[in-house]
Amino acid sequence: MKSKTLTWLSAIAVALLLITAGWQASAADKEQTSEDKVAVVNGAVITRVEFDRAVSFAKQRALQTGKPLDDARLNENVLQQLVGGALLYQESKKEGIEVDQKAVDEKLQQWKKQFPNEEEYEKAMSESNLSVPQMKEDMKKGMTIQKFIAERFVDKTTVSEKDIKAYYESHSNLFQQPEQVQASHVLIKVGPKATESEKGEALKKIKEVQEKQKKGDDFAKLAKEYSQGPSSAKGGNLGYFKRGQMVPAFEEVAFKLKPGEVSDIVETKFGYHLIKVVDKKPESTVPFDEVKERIGQYLKQEKVAKEVRQLVDKLRKEATVETFLKNES
Repeated sequence: MKSKTLTWLSAIAVALLLITAGWQASAADKEQTSEDKVAVVNGAVITRVEFDRAVSFAKQRALQTGKPLDDARLNENVLQQLVGGALLYQESKKEGIEVDQKAVDEKLQQWKKQFPNEEEYEKAMSESNLSVPQMKEDMKKGMTIQKFIAERFVDKTTVSEKDIKAYYESHSNLFQQPEQVQASHVLIKVGPKATESEKGEALKKIKEVQEKQKKGDDFAKLAKEYSQGPSSAKGGNLGYFKRGQMVPAFEEVAFKLKPGEVSDIVETKFGYHLIKVVDKKPESTVPFDEVKERIGQYLKQEKVAKEVRQLVDKLRKEATVETFLKNES
C-alpha cells in the first residue's frame, strides 16, 4: 500500500521539486539584498530566481486547466508554497530523514527519459536555469520531504471501510456510467477541399465495400483492407464511447443501432462511413467493489493533506519568516 500512496502524493512531490531549490543559510545568502530574495525562513533564503522558476511552472500548470490567471494571487500562492516547503524540509532534517544519492540519480534518469533526445533535455534545463548538480540537489530535497511525509503521516493514516462506503453512497453521482456503445467502422476519407469528382470516387468506393459486407464478407476484414482511418489495423474497432465523444452524425447512428447491426452509409466531415455496433452498455452505477480502493486512496490523500497543512501552520507560527514580495502582476 505504501507505493500506491506515494504515487498519489506525486502532486505534492511536483510542488516540492519547485520549492526546495536553495535554502542554504550561508553568509553569502544573508548578504543578499531584498531584491535578490523573496523570503527568509529561519535564516534559509528563498531567492528571486527560485521564485520566478516556481511561478513559471505554476503558470504552465494553470494554463493547462484553461482557467483565467490572477497573477497577484498566483504569486502569493507560490510564495506560501515555497515557505511551506522550506519549513517541511527543515522539519524533515530535524527528524533525521535521509535519501540515498543512488535513489536521486535514478530519479533524475527517470525524469530525463521524458525527453525525446538529449537536445530537448538540455533545452529544458537551460530554460529552467538549472544545472545538473542543482537539479540533483532539488530532487534530493523534494524526495527528503516526500519520505518525511510518508513516514510521519502516510504510513500511519488509515481509512475504514465504513468511511469509504459512506463516501460512495453520499457521492453516487460520481460513480454513474453513461450509456456506451462499442462500434467498428469502415471510413473512406473525403478531404475538406475535395472536388465533386473526388467525393464521387469516395462514395463509389464505400458502396463497393457495402456490397461486399451485404454479401457476407467479414466486417473486420473489410475494415483492415479498405478503411482509411487509424482504427483500420484493429479491424475498425473504436472501442467503447459515450455520447459527445464522436461527431454528431456518427454518434446519432451508432446509438440507434442494435448490437450486430451495420448502418447504411453515413457522411461526416471525415468522409463516408459504414458503422457496425458490436456491443452496448446501458447507463449504470459503478459497483462499490470496483471503486473501493480508489475511494480509500482518495480519502487517505485528503486526510494526509489536511495533516500536512496543519503541521505547516504550526511550524510557521513557531518560525521566523520574512517576506519581501511586493504586489506583482
